[in-house]
Amino acid sequence: ALPPSRCFSTAALVEEEHEVKPRRRKLETKDPIIVTERAAERIKEILQGENAQGALGIRLGVKRRGCNGLSYTLNYAFEKPEKDLEMESNGVKVFIEPMALFNVVGTVMDWEETELSSEFTFNNPNSKGECGCGESFTV
Repeated sequence: ALPPSRCFSTAALVEEEHEVKPRRRKLETKDPIIVTERAAERIKEILQGENAQGALGIRLGVKRRGCNGLSYTLNYAFEKPEKDLEMESNGVKVFIEPMALFNVVGTVMDWEETELSSEFTFNNPNSKGECGCGESFTV
């Protein structure tokens, strides 16, 4: 570059004074699932139990079983599995298994209590079908 006294345009002079840094765009990431307040409260209650001593949160996965192919699994997470995706929602840590991630993106996890049952429910926009009892789904 020419010394500032020998520049022919002010644009070249300004360019010399301010180094142009390439912009890096930060992508905003969203949590893969939504845990409702009711579900979070129930998870907190469960994590207070004797069997959950030392648990960091819960681990969400899917297994091949049921009449429609896939079923959700919930377990205690006593350590952060290396490849799991970690998220926090309503004060609860949820670890999502890598193999389950594709199947659960966009899912809303809720806790529902009726006269006959009390259970976690999963409203999954990717689900193409569910069995009559609601235990399994297909994607």
